[in-house]
Amino acid sequence: MAKNISAVVGIQWGDEGKGRMIDYLAQDADMVIRYQGGNNAGHTVVNQFGTFKLHLIPSGIFNPRSINLLGTGMVINLEALADEIKELESKNIDTSNIRVSDRATLTLPYHILEDAYEEERLGGSAYGSTKRGIAPSYGDRYLKKALLIGDVMYPDFMQKRLREIINWKNLIFRNVYKKDEINFDETYEWITKFSEKIKPLICNTHRLIDSYIIEEKKILFEAQLGALRDIFYGIYPFTTSSSVLSNFANAGGSMFSAKINNVIGVMKSFSTCVGAGPFVTEMDGEISHKLREIAYEYGAATGRPRRIGHFDAVASKYGCKIQGAHSIAITKLDSLSQQDELLICTAYDLNGISMDEFPINAVLEKVKPVYYSMQGWNEDISHIRDFDQLPQQAKDYVLKIEELIGVPVKYVSVGPERDSLIVR
Repeated sequence: MAKNISAVVGIQWGDEGKGRMIDYLAQDADMVIRYQGGNNAGHTVVNQFGTFKLHLIPSGIFNPRSINLLGTGMVINLEALADEIKELESKNIDTSNIRVSDRATLTLPYHILEDAYEEERLGGSAYGSTKRGIAPSYGDRYLKKALLIGDVMYPDFMQKRLREIINWKNLIFRNVYKKDEINFDETYEWITKFSEKIKPLICNTHRLIDSYIIEEKKILFEAQLGALRDIFYGIYPFTTSSSVLSNFANAGGSMFSAKINNVIGVMKSFSTCVGAGPFVTEMDGEISHKLREIAYEYGAATGRPRRIGHFDAVASKYGCKIQGAHSIAITKLDSLSQQDELLICTAYDLNGISMDEFPINAVLEKVKPVYYSMQGWNEDISHIRDFDQLPQQAKDYVLKIEELIGVPVKYVSVGPERDSLIVR
């Protein structure tokens, strides 16, 4: 059995701080693989090179010894990827270690338009999409109307496929959305222009991964978003359009001859949520605004202010279960300093009945949080690197969360920098 194969995954609604954990763990990895999603979310990384917001490229890019692979399960906007590479290169980051799966799905300009048109059509019932074309891209993949990244290497084949797809897509644009039709020549020119930077990076990923497994090198899988945004087990339909779970990493990351043996779940020390959907522990008013500003809770991809809530142990325990987490990293504990009281949701109340299981939306939208109150702390903890040196109230808070979720907390983040981390 292969060893040294890990995954870093989100436990909550996304935006948990996975980027800082992947950046930390990737310093010892030989390969980092992103296995799903597109440029609809981002990982913020702060290290000796500066502050970076990565949307497509794995967070191991700052380790020059590590291959960074964009996996088959991803949907990839060529322009966004080219721009991200250019931004890294402008800061003297070596990007020669990036590889892209030839079987990943292309996100095209008309997908972005379609995403916006559908949100417009839904009006007040919109899903809160980032309008980056992610859902239409995945939808086309399952409808067998998508182009693959590898198709750009075969222009004649690609042109034929693209023309057939656009003819079909224009029926929707013209008759459903009452919008202008897609121009074939403009779309083909866009693909040609932005694929030039990407073509040298395209490869057969499972062959590459197999060679690393044979040599027993360290492989780290990277997820986007969190368990509660999973297309199958999240707060559907207010989810992303792919599976973010560690169990999908093998398929989305093209690894078939080995299994992941270490799943590190990342959760925030309080709750945050971008976009629409049920959010049981949401705070109101000034306390929410104050914590948002202290923790700088704005979407890495869109800049949208995140909704702020008390820690939800019911949702987080569920996230741990469906992710198969072996250990937990808690982030932004330092942001809770100066809070007189900290509330943890330990159960949901449904018309007087206590629930400790995370339900589907039809029930979730009706429940009320049941809170456990804990004393806060005033000290600045951002300089602390030893768990025992934390204020007793901070230790109690972490240990209570650990008890409620049933998974050991191994890492406690007390700042955005790579070394602002307590390892238990």
